[in-house]
Amino acid sequence: MLDKQTMEQLKFDEKGLIPAIVVDGTTGQVLTLAYMNKESLDISIKEERTCFWSRSRQELWRKGETSGAVQHIIDITADCDYDALVVRVNKEGPACHTGAESCFHNPLFESEENTAFTLQGLMDMLQGRKESPKEGSYTSYLFEKGIDKILKKVGEESTEVIIAGKAEDKKETIYEIADLAYHVMVLMLQLGISLEEVRDELASRHVIDKKVKQEKMT
Repeated sequence: MLDKQTMEQLKFDEKGLIPAIVVDGTTGQVLTLAYMNKESLDISIKEERTCFWSRSRQELWRKGETSGAVQHIIDITADCDYDALVVRVNKEGPACHTGAESCFHNPLFESEENTAFTLQGLMDMLQGRKESPKEGSYTSYLFEKGIDKILKKVGEESTEVIIAGKAEDKKETIYEIADLAYHVMVLMLQLGISLEEVRDELASRHVIDKKVKQEKMT
């Protein structure tokens, strides 16, 4: 539970509520905007899973209580004025009651000039080249040639990374790492491996690393 001093810093509105913006701790995607009161915030911290105040039902609402789409809390951060919260979570299912991953799924505007790069966006594009080959596309060419060609390119790019790294050429190493990452992602799609599966593997190793460090300190 929050100590009394910290709780007093938070600015709940006239109805005793504070907005809580829930964010996917893995992807950074905004999942939903909900509200907490002091009791639901205490429960959320104690149970390390989101608990909100339902304004429509006028009752406490533990996310996933009936749907199973539980949100496990990573951390909670207040804004500069202490009148809004960001809650980072690891989710077990969709955030929206419609079944969508996020409640924010109704696009209103998208700039043609300002774009945001994401690894998942790149994976989706590569998947598109795999499912619907495009003439002249290098990615489609790799998928057409198959696993042996893809593995050969991964090996070649790994060597290029080593050469650039050995030369301590930062700019060239970044360039070669990007090439290697691209070809590894092509390999992942060829074998049906998702980014999420790799993230989960890295996350499991992070936990092991923390345990090892703790053991060395004791």
